[in-house]
Amino acid sequence: MSSASSAVSDSDRPAPSSLWRDGDFRKLWVGQTSSQLGEQASLLVLPLLAVLTLNAGAGRLGVLRAVGQAPILLLSLFAGAWVDRWRTRTVMVLTDVGRALTLGAAAVAGLVHRLGLPALFVVAFAVGALSVFFDVAYQASLVRLVDRDRLVRGNSALEGSRSAAQIGGPALGGALVSLLSAPAAAASTALFFALSFLSIRRIRRRESVPERSEGSPHLGRRIHEGIRFVVSDTSLRTVCLASAAFQFSFAAVMTVYLLFLPRDLHLSGTAVGLTLAAVGPGALLGSVLAARLPSRFGHGAVLVCAASLGDGAFLCVPALHGSSTVTVPALLVISFVFGAGSQLVTVTVMAVRQAVTPHGMQGRAAATITFAGMGMTPLGSLFGGLLADEWGLRTSLLVTAAGMMLSPALMALSPLARLGRALPELAGRAAEPGSP
Repeated sequence: MSSASSAVSDSDRPAPSSLWRDGDFRKLWVGQTSSQLGEQASLLVLPLLAVLTLNAGAGRLGVLRAVGQAPILLLSLFAGAWVDRWRTRTVMVLTDVGRALTLGAAAVAGLVHRLGLPALFVVAFAVGALSVFFDVAYQASLVRLVDRDRLVRGNSALEGSRSAAQIGGPALGGALVSLLSAPAAAASTALFFALSFLSIRRIRRRESVPERSEGSPHLGRRIHEGIRFVVSDTSLRTVCLASAAFQFSFAAVMTVYLLFLPRDLHLSGTAVGLTLAAVGPGALLGSVLAARLPSRFGHGAVLVCAASLGDGAFLCVPALHGSSTVTVPALLVISFVFGAGSQLVTVTVMAVRQAVTPHGMQGRAAATITFAGMGMTPLGSLFGGLLADEWGLRTSLLVTAAGMMLSPALMALSPLARLGRALPELAGRAAEPGSP
């Protein structure tokens, strides 16, 4: 199967113009934004449904959250291989329908008092699994909708809306539960997926279905090809390693950080929530900057500088003492800088990955990197907890924050740091591995 079979021909693409004049991109943006709002709201609504309707305790609530997150580790690689065999538009509309129906069924069962905790576990896993497929598909779809020179701006717009959803989604979910009820809030959340479905299904640009012959590799081999492709490419291999180092260290940092704020700095729950929320506005700024800075200063320089600044901000936290008048403002600044730097890196890395990856390998490359990064988070959380027990909170926070600097160091020592203002070419990759 050649990459051309899964891509859109040049004649199908619109002439270069403002990204927002592209009607199909606008439909993708509306659909992705609606989907992210629904996903983020459901992350709060489902636990509240368990607590308020089913009287679930802390242990069962923890299991519910873990069940909802499990598909990231269990299905990312499979989703990447599967998405590469289908139209991304088809994958997105089917997952939207699936999530809307699943949440709608849970809402009805809750309203008639027929919803049990085992059924809610199934709902959480189903929504999480469908979200994995949607997220892989929308990343792969952008390459088929816009020209190479607009990938950074396209990613900036999509990731900006995702950041906004991360800020507003949980707040929206909490407001719906407060104003209505937990089951009614679940039904309202399902409407966002319905809106996403209505928008994405209106995308009209032709997207060829990859040819499937008898000689096409089976799923396991396709997953292996995706892993091999990422490992064999120096830039993608570095992205994979840097992502794994960041996710491991960041998970460890957050484990210690969430204990450090109330215990050592004596901050209230409101202050802790405000501190964490400051990451969102920073991420919005990072998305805006990502549309401009790489083309002006070079993709490599932006990656290394943004990662160093964002990750290095947490090194300032152990220097804070007590709940003085400067503590909370300082934490707000640190969170804002971290959000801006990390989002700038995310958008730039995504554009680079899309530029060097053949169309028929987009889903698998995205899923492989996600799997490698997110797969380290449970280990990082465990490491942070063990370190805090042995060395104390302040020392552990300093050590784990220093570990985050391994990510920009890996990028600085790799060819990623030498990338210029233009995105790298797809040279030598006309077809994906295993093509007949």
